[in-house]
Amino acid sequence: MNHPTVIQVILDTKHDKDNSGRLMPNLIYVSREKNNTSPHHFKAGALNVLLRVSAVMTNAPIILTQDCDMYSNDPQTLLRILCYLSDPAIKSNLAFIQFPQRFHGLNKQDIYACEYKHHFQVNPMGFDGLKGPSYIGSGCFFHRRALFGGPSTPVPPEIPELSPDHVVSKPIQSQEILSLAHHVAGCNYENQTNWGSKSGFRYGSLVEDYNTSYRLHCEGWKSLFCNPKRAAFLGDVPITLFDVLSQNKRWCIGLFEVAFSKYNPLIFGSQYMGVLMSLAYSHYAFWPIWCIPVIFYSFLPQLALLNQFSIFPKLSEPWFFLYVFLFLGAYGQDFVEFFLAGGTVRRWWNCQRMWMIRGLSCYLFGSVEYLLKSIGISTHGFSLTSKALDDEHSKRYGRGIFEFRVPSPLFVPLTMAAIINLFSFLLGLTAFMRGNNMEGLGLQMILIGFIVLNCLPVYGAIALRNDAGKIPTQITIISTFVSVAFYYASSLCF
Repeated sequence: MNHPTVIQVILDTKHDKDNSGRLMPNLIYVSREKNNTSPHHFKAGALNVLLRVSAVMTNAPIILTQDCDMYSNDPQTLLRILCYLSDPAIKSNLAFIQFPQRFHGLNKQDIYACEYKHHFQVNPMGFDGLKGPSYIGSGCFFHRRALFGGPSTPVPPEIPELSPDHVVSKPIQSQEILSLAHHVAGCNYENQTNWGSKSGFRYGSLVEDYNTSYRLHCEGWKSLFCNPKRAAFLGDVPITLFDVLSQNKRWCIGLFEVAFSKYNPLIFGSQYMGVLMSLAYSHYAFWPIWCIPVIFYSFLPQLALLNQFSIFPKLSEPWFFLYVFLFLGAYGQDFVEFFLAGGTVRRWWNCQRMWMIRGLSCYLFGSVEYLLKSIGISTHGFSLTSKALDDEHSKRYGRGIFEFRVPSPLFVPLTMAAIINLFSFLLGLTAFMRGNNMEGLGLQMILIGFIVLNCLPVYGAIALRNDAGKIPTQITIISTFVSVAFYYASSLCF
């Protein structure tokens, strides 16, 4: 709905008091102007409007960005960040302090791996040994000055009132302040300015958090990771698989928008941050490309086994042990990191299961959608992740039951992988029980058996459940027909 800028002072610290007679902090509601012609740059645009309005009305030197479903869980958090921001040894080039995202309401086993332990806890500790962690969208305290150019190369604002050093001397409800606040919140204010490119939160990507911290680190700023035992903030998680995958698909598109821009982390980033930091950012920028090996991992050995064709070394060959070492080494390292971060065996299993599910769904569809978008074919725009609770959803989520329900194309490759893996495993098992020579197919059987275990929730959702959260019938039918087509096509190749 189109509407002009709305700015309402709900609490004024000079006048409003609580029940004990103490002055309340300022509370100001801001809704930026909406119209059909001006770009809004999604979340980054909204953050920049808030940044400018807050500069005009209060201009506090520290800014907290917080998702609407997150809340403070520790009153000591502000003291912690002030210790860092007041330290003369680091404050001159410290841009922000990032806390890990933690969540309440997770079911016991975290079936959708929404903790993102590697992303929110393990990897930031590695970043912290370099220039600091990336911004993850919430639970982050910014030094306002960092959003106005590099430590030694500040970008002058268009008006003095937006300067980080400006001191607001007028009441926030004065006509002059409110008029200026409406002006800087307007849709067209940013035209012919540095907002989104050199000032404020950066435009050009759906993942404005990743893009902003990346650019700040390139400008010479550093950041810190603060991970206290008691969670500083807690929030909600999506409780259906479709919402989880939709959220990840949006991230994939946004990451590609940075990876294939002039600010490519490998090329641009290595010049300004160094090789190690650029590789760390590249790990995320090219995240969606994991769909390629995961697709091969999920289909090629299975189709080869259905055609009685061996693609791995035999059990008696020395190369067999190299494959086993690489497989166990990779998963072993992943498990150790997860466990040391406070995870459990069952949650780790669900985490690696979701890695495969994301590779077959949101990574794949995110890559395709970005490709279509880059060649000018219209795709769906930005969509928010629903975290609203439904009684039936909540009950199934609490019991650790996967929620499919939505007849989305995202589920077709996953269902296909489950079907093809199951039939190839049953065929291999039957051949083994009949005494056929399966030595050359041993590694394929081990791999396929591992994937079948991962797909147990899918099999239940296809054939064993009658609730509304099962896989829709049309998805099962489509996946079955395409799987059969895949099999016949593969028989022509092997």
